Amino acid sequence: MASQFFPAIMVGDQEIGYSVFFPDLPGCTSSGETVDQAARNAEDALRGHLALMVFNGYSIPDQRSIDAINRDPFVNEVVRILVRTETPGRAVQVTFSMHDRLLEQVDRAAAARGTSRSEFLCQAAREAL
Repeated sequence: MASQFFPAIMVGDQEIGYSVFFPDLPGCTSSGETVDQAARNAEDALRGHLALMVFNGYSIPDQRSIDAINRDPFVNEVVRILVRTETPGRAVQVTFSMHDRLLEQVDRAAAARGTSRSEFLCQAAREAL
């Protein structure tokens, strides 16, 4: 996977909290009670948004520089940030063997987390790496 940086714009204040949106990725938003929290949450939002784009067969747009984004006079910007992410690859089907009792445990754990067997195993691999 290759790293990419997408420009994001943060709006809000200490009273209401902060929201982040990505001008190049309509619908990709995040928020947080503080600037730091909103920026950290933006990474998760970006990662998930791009993964869904790839899963659904959409192309990931080229990222622009922050300076290439025109200012909107109706948006009260707090800050512009670059959010780093790893470009997701396409899903590849794999076949491997696993003890049946271990597989039952994996399936129960995945169901308890509300996720699929594949996603559970992928997350376990990410954490191990």
